[in-house]
Amino acid sequence: MLKQRVITALIALPILIAAIWFGTPWFTILMAAITLVGIIEFYRMATSANIQPLTYFGIACAVLLASIPHCQYIGAAPFLLTLAIIISLIWSLSQLPRERAFHNWTWTMAGILYIGWMLSYWVCLRLLENGLEWVFFAALTTVASDTSAFFIGRAWGKRRIAPTISPNKTWEGALAGFLGAIAAALILKAIFSLPPFFLPINYWQATLLGAGVSIFAQLGDLVESLLKRNTGNKDSGNLLPGHGGILDRVDGFLFSGVMVYYFVILTDIIIKIP
Repeated sequence: MLKQRVITALIALPILIAAIWFGTPWFTILMAAITLVGIIEFYRMATSANIQPLTYFGIACAVLLASIPHCQYIGAAPFLLTLAIIISLIWSLSQLPRERAFHNWTWTMAGILYIGWMLSYWVCLRLLENGLEWVFFAALTTVASDTSAFFIGRAWGKRRIAPTISPNKTWEGALAGFLGAIAAALILKAIFSLPPFFLPINYWQATLLGAGVSIFAQLGDLVESLLKRNTGNKDSGNLLPGHGGILDRVDGFLFSGVMVYYFVILTDIIIKIP
C-alpha cells in the first residue's frame, strides 16, 4: 500500500509541477480535469447512499465553474451559479418521490460548490501577479503538511482527533503536518527569494501562512472524511493506487487554495490603504 502511494505521488507530482510552471491554459485544463473526476466521484458516493443528484448537469456546471476565471466578464461566475440553482430547482419539481426532491437538489448544488467553486480558486491564484510562486507555495506546502501528517501519524500517532469521523487522524500527525507545512513554507520562501522568482512576503508571513495552510488543509481532509462517513464509503474512488480517489488526494487542496488566495488579496488591499 505504501509502495503504491509513493509511486502514484512520483507520477502525479511532476504533472502538477509542469502544469503550474506553464500556466495558462495547462493549469486550468488540469484543474478542470481534476474537477471532472472529483465531481463524478462525489455524485457516485451520493448515489451509493440512495441520493439522486442531477449528475450530468452538476458535472457540466462544476467543470465550467472551475474554468470560469478565464472569462473576461466579471459576472460570469455569479451568472453560472444562478443558472445552476434555477435549472436544478426546476428539475426538482419533476422528481419522485416528492419528499426526496429537495434533498437531491441539495446534493446536486453541494457537488458544484464543494468541488467546482473551491477548485476555481486555484485558477484564480495562478492568474494573479506572481501567480506561479503563489501556486507553488500553496500546493507544495499542502503536500508537505499532508505527507508529514501521514507518516508521523502512522508511526507514532495515538491520540485520535475525531474518531467518529476519521479514526486514523491523530493529534501527533496533525502537529507533524503543522510543523512540516511551516518548514516547507520557509524553504519555499528562501527559494523564491532568488531571481527570477519573487514572493512578496517576509519569513514571518511565510511562517504564518504555512501554519494557516496546514490548518485549512487538515480541516478539508476531515470534511471529506465526514462526506465518506455520510455516504458509507471508505474511499471516494480507486483511480490513484495507494491514495484512493481524486477527492481523497485533493481534499486538503480544496480549502488551502481558498485560504492562500484571500491572504494574497487581503494583504494587497491592506498595503494599498493610505
